[in-house]
Amino acid sequence: MPERKGLMRSLGEFVGHIAHAVKTPAKGQTEKREVRREVELEERETNQGKVTLRRTTIEEIEVDREQ
Repeated sequence: MPERKGLMRSLGEFVGHIAHAVKTPAKGQTEKREVRREVELEERETNQGKVTLRRTTIEEIEVDREQ
C-alpha cells in the first residue's frame, strides 16, 4: 500500500500550484512588450562615503488581444 502524503507536503504542493498560476499570464489577454529601458547612474561623495544614485525608466506597451 503506498504511503499517504503528509500535511506539509500537500500544503507545499498547493502553494506551488497557486504560485505557478499567478506567474503564468492568462491566454488571450493583454500582451506586454518592453520598448525601452534606460538606466542613469550618478555617483556622489558624501561625508558618510560614496553614494550611487540610480534611476531606471522602463517603457512598455500593452496590446489587448480581445478587441
